[in-house]
Formats: sequence, structure tokens, C-alpha cells
Amino acid sequence: MRLLLTSAGVKNASIHQALVDLLGKPIAESSALCIPTAQYGHPMVGPGTGPWRFISGQGELPMVSLGWKSVGVLELTALPSIDDDQWVPLVRETDVLLVAGGDALYLHHWMRESGLADLIPSLTETVWVGLSAGSMVLTPRIGADFVQWTAPNGDDSTLGLVDFSICPHLAPDGQPGNSMAEAEQWAATLSGPAYAMDDETAISVVDGTVEVVSEGQWTYFPAPAESSPG
Repeated sequence: MRLLLTSAGVKNASIHQALVDLLGKPIAESSALCIPTAQYGHPMVGPGTGPWRFISGQGELPMVSLGWKSVGVLELTALPSIDDDQWVPLVRETDVLLVAGGDALYLHHWMRESGLADLIPSLTETVWVGLSAGSMVLTPRIGADFVQWTAPNGDDSTLGLVDFSICPHLAPDGQPGNSMAEAEQWAATLSGPAYAMDDETAISVVDGTVEVVSEGQWTYFPAPAESSPG
């Protein structure tokens, strides 16, 4: 799977070009499925207008509204109640999965319960575009600071498809989002490397190669072993 891990969607020309490069063809020739599941689990979003705005492309974060050839909805909470042959072929045939922000642990739980997590290793040509929690769910841990919904196992672990964690929505002091001081404190609680990135930044991952795509601000926090002397 090819990954485009964003803080706030396809916000600028650089991230847009990175998406086209991952697709290998124009957006207008590509099919998409949007996954709103993470929104239901977050206390500041939940059901109601938030998921509708994401699905309909009416929100302020560019994902569904980019001009896809077709867009469908993949609601993970529904998948355990239907046969695999009703949704697995659809996912395999789709060019890109657009994964909403919200609660990363709730999304992780339903990726496991639905079977989507088990399907991911076989989706070698599919592009995953994550937005905030939709990006964080692919990391090893989200960090205690981002825990809202309590997972059944009680910890903050997620899928671990990449080897770094993400602090999204980096913002200058006094502005909405996470300050650099907060990001530094968060990173200090992790055992692995991490990135803090603002809403003009994304991370592209292809075959293990990581590239930061940014028209804004970002910071890399090495793992403790990387930063220790000697």
C-alpha cells in the first residue's frame, strides 16, 4: 500500500502533486472510497454533521472534493454484519482510500473488527490518504496525549504499518492546534521516532521510503537510541 499521511487533507499544491504521483494517474481517472468511521469515536465530532460533511465533501479539509472519477463510502462498523464478498472486491478495485480524522483508537478497533486491517497487506497498489487520526492509525502508537476513546486492550497502540508516530496540527503558540512545546512533551513519552507536522504538511511512504511533503512546518523527533551520544 502507498501512503499519504496528512494532518488536514490535501491542503496545497505540493501535497496534491504527491497524491497524483502515488496514484500514477490523474485524480479524475481514479476511484475512491471514503472512510468516516474515526469521526464517530471522537467527543468533538461524533455522529451527525461531521461525518456527513466529510462524506459529501462539504468540509474545509480537501479529501472527497478533489474531483474523483467516483466516490463511495466504506463504513467499517457495518462490515462485520455483511458478507466479505459484498465489500472486499470493492476495496480491491478502488484506487484510493480516503480516511477521515477523529479518534485513532476507535478507528484502529474497527479496522481490526471489520477485517480491513487484515486486507491491507494485499492492497499493494492502493493509495491510503489519511487525515489526522486517519494517518495516526497506521503508526505504532499515538501517545497518551491523544487518547480519547478507550481501546479494549487499554493502551495507545495502533497498526504499526510505519515505524514512526505522528503529532498532527502543529501550530504556533496561541493558535488552534498543538504547540511545539506540547509536541516535544508528547514525543518524549514515546519509545520510537516521531514527526510533528502542521496542516500544510504530509508524509509519503512507498516501499518503506519516507518523504516529507511540506509547504509549512514540521519537526522530526528521533528515537531515544538515535539521539543518544556514542
